[in-house]
Amino acid sequence: MITPKAGIGRQEREGTMTRTIAEKRAAFRALHEQGCFILPNPWDVGSARMMQHQGFKALATTSSGYAWSQGRPDYGVERDDVLAHLHALVPATDLPVNADYESGFAHEVGDLAANVRLVVEAGVAGLSIEDIRADGRPGFYDIATAVERMHAARAAIDQADPAALLVARTEILLRDPSRVGEAIDRLVALADAGADCLFAPGMVETADIAALVRAVAPKPVNLLVIRPSLTLAEIADLGVRRVSIGGGLARAAWAAVMRVGEGLRAGSFEALAGGAAYTQLNDIFDGFA
Repeated sequence: MITPKAGIGRQEREGTMTRTIAEKRAAFRALHEQGCFILPNPWDVGSARMMQHQGFKALATTSSGYAWSQGRPDYGVERDDVLAHLHALVPATDLPVNADYESGFAHEVGDLAANVRLVVEAGVAGLSIEDIRADGRPGFYDIATAVERMHAARAAIDQADPAALLVARTEILLRDPSRVGEAIDRLVALADAGADCLFAPGMVETADIAALVRAVAPKPVNLLVIRPSLTLAEIADLGVRRVSIGGGLARAAWAAVMRVGEGLRAGSFEALAGGAAYTQLNDIFDGFA
C-alpha cells in the first residue's frame, strides 16, 4: 500500500499521489539537467500506474494512444477531452507527467494562452505545443507565427507556474523527412522564444540528432524513438536528454488485442495463454489502492 509521505505540505492527492504538484515539477526539471531518461507514453490511468510500478521516473501522454483508447483517430479528440484525461491521470501517479497538448487546441494567440493556463492547472509537470495549424487548414505555422505562439505559451506558463516545463515541437519531419535543416532552424527560433525543451518527431539520423543538440544547447532535446535499433546509451552519447516513444506502447498493446481477437474469431483460444497472470496484475494495482 502506498501511503502519503510525512511533512510534504498540502497534498494534491487522489489514489496514489503523494507528491505535491510543486514537487513533481521540480523533479521533472531536475531530470532534464543531466543524463538521459526514458519518458514512456501511457494512455490511461492503468498504463500510467504500470509504468510507475516498473520504475520509470516520469511519463508523457500520447495524443494518438489516448485517442485510440476512446475509439477515435489521432487528432480526433477535443481540448476538454484531453483536460479530463489529464485531470484523471495526473493525480493517479506519483510521477511527473508531460502533456501532449497538440497545437494547444487554439488558433488565436489569446485562446492558446488561455488553454495553456488550463493545462497547467491540471497539474502537469510539462506540456508540448506543436506547429501544426489549429485552424482546420492543412500544414504548419510559419516560423514567425510559431514563435509568436511560443511566446504566448511561455507567458501563460509564467503567469500560472513558471516551474512547468514548455516543450516546442515541430512536426514537419513526419510529413517530409528531408526538411531537417528547416526543423532545426524552427527549434532554434522556438528555443529563443522561451521553450525549455526541443522536439522534432521524425528525426532519425544520428548526425541530424547531434546537430540539433548542438544547435539548441544548452537546452535539452527530446528524441522520439522510431528506429528501435538505437540503444539508450547510444542516444545519450548524442547528447539527448530524454527519450519518448509516442504511440509506440499503445500500438504494441493494440497489436496484442488484434492478435488475440483474430485467434478468437478463428475459433482458437491459444493466444490467451500469453497474457499476464490475473494475480500479478491484481497485486500490482492493489498496491495503488
